[in-house]
Amino acid sequence: MINPKNIAEEIKKKLPIKQVKTAVILGSGLSGFAQELQKGQSLSYKEINGFPQTSVSGHKGELIHGYIGSEEVICLNGRFHLYEGHEPQTIALVIRVLKDLGVKRLIVTNAAGSLSTDMKPGNLMIIKDHINFSGKNPLVGPNNEEYGPRFPAMNNAYSKHLREKCKKVAEKLNISVKEGIYFMVLGPNFETASEVKAFGSLGGDAVGMSTVPEVIAAVHCGMEVLGISVITNYAAGLVNNTPTHQETLEEADKASSRMSALVTEFIKEED
Repeated sequence: MINPKNIAEEIKKKLPIKQVKTAVILGSGLSGFAQELQKGQSLSYKEINGFPQTSVSGHKGELIHGYIGSEEVICLNGRFHLYEGHEPQTIALVIRVLKDLGVKRLIVTNAAGSLSTDMKPGNLMIIKDHINFSGKNPLVGPNNEEYGPRFPAMNNAYSKHLREKCKKVAEKLNISVKEGIYFMVLGPNFETASEVKAFGSLGGDAVGMSTVPEVIAAVHCGMEVLGISVITNYAAGLVNNTPTHQETLEEADKASSRMSALVTEFIKEED
């Protein structure tokens, strides 16, 4: 079994990490934030022994260390999806590496499809909760008490404190944000019209194929979590459309500057 502490120690030898508190995971087409990091230095995932690799367009596959103002930040430019064939425990490994690097606050971003005509493409949605429909959980297997309890609570998985702070920052920047529930499916296929209708009736506002395993593992590790989705398309059946990954990347790119501005200012603001 790969030890996350060994990976963290290797990263510390290759990057000038001091007292990092915040990590950001970038979703499809949202790599623009990486350009905001000052004194940025990067490592390809391929340069880190034991670290998983990405295989999806829009996910570069690099770990970047730098600063937003005076705040030291680690950025994962490219995430790991279950539909790529990764085991959920692989995602837990990555989050535990971040914890061993000192991370206490995790910001996760993603591209998601709307489950309601009230949530339009281009909207930024602060995630207030999730529904895990993937059937997978990164905590399955023997529990490591060093990272967290066997049965972690998820009732405040997306920190209310961080959500309220994010809304205030968005208002300050005159960036419109909504708040909603993220519905995770396994993928990689897009959802059927009937599934979209069912997911909406179950309480979902947006649907995607990532984020939830990272959040579960982060909460288990005692991290505070903020999640933000870029709504890139209407899910199938809401309008007369056929979702594509290219559309996802294009719409995420259009919203990337607003997402980057929001996350950058959020990190700069003192808690």
